[in-house]
Amino acid sequence: MQLSRRFLPPMSLLCAFEASARHQSFTAAAAELHLTQSAVSRQIRALEERLGTELFVRERQTVRLSAAGHAYALEIRAALLRISNATLGFRTNPQGGILNLAILPTFGTRWLAPRLPQFFSAHPGITINLTTRLSQFDFQLEAVDAGIHFGLAHWPGAELEFLMSETVVPACSPAMSAQYQFRAPEDLLRAPLLHLASRPDAWRRWFEHQGSHATEVSGMLFDQFATAAQAATSGVGVALLPKFLIERELEHGELVRALPQLPELESAERYYLAWPTSRASYLPLQAFRSWLKAAAHDTRTPGVKPAQADTAQLPQ
Repeated sequence: MQLSRRFLPPMSLLCAFEASARHQSFTAAAAELHLTQSAVSRQIRALEERLGTELFVRERQTVRLSAAGHAYALEIRAALLRISNATLGFRTNPQGGILNLAILPTFGTRWLAPRLPQFFSAHPGITINLTTRLSQFDFQLEAVDAGIHFGLAHWPGAELEFLMSETVVPACSPAMSAQYQFRAPEDLLRAPLLHLASRPDAWRRWFEHQGSHATEVSGMLFDQFATAAQAATSGVGVALLPKFLIERELEHGELVRALPQLPELESAERYYLAWPTSRASYLPLQAFRSWLKAAAHDTRTPGVKPAQADTAQLPQ
């Protein structure tokens, strides 16, 4: 799509506006930009004349963003940040490209990071920058090209590609398993249960699927799987954890399945790669999408098991 230059204000005006909006002060913006206060004031007035509306409300010796100015500032800040990141990425890797990827912490460290060398071997010119996000965000306001999403196939303003499902198992330390001698789902209620903040109803749903009408499913709350898994390993309680994220602990005997006789239960949610439509044709993203989809379906990769024949479905 060809850009119309008449809708592109000079960069100097946009930088003056962004700094003034952030500081809510022409004087502070001038100090940051090494200009005079009057020069910044003139640049803001020139931008307002181009736009046909006031961006700031001027009251005596102070200024504050108007409603229109506030909305415009969010867009301009995101655009300037993307330009800055693109320039930095090109300078550090002029022969390849930069992919800014938002990841879920435990998925990123346990599953993705060990596989990234395979990607870099196949695509040596591409650099991936990782940032942590625990929930959905607005791609228009973040300098992120794509993100790993766990949940239902819904992300406003984004396209999604299915990666994998997961099975969850109640896991605890060997000592706790020996102490409580779990035999049935109801036996778990005698032990401390560990909960994930991102899945507050996971235990309730698990008990319901087992045919148990547990009314009191309380316990400690964790914001990440890694800390919940470590707490379970240390004997703090029983955690309901994705099996592929704790393969190492299970193999080393640091964690055991509290009820190994029960079939693994498949979560109602899935893992997806999400990206804004505007980045769909970005070459580093296309390369990563293709590789990630293949890696997620490669059952030979350690930690990713093919679905069991007796796997059940957790209700939504």
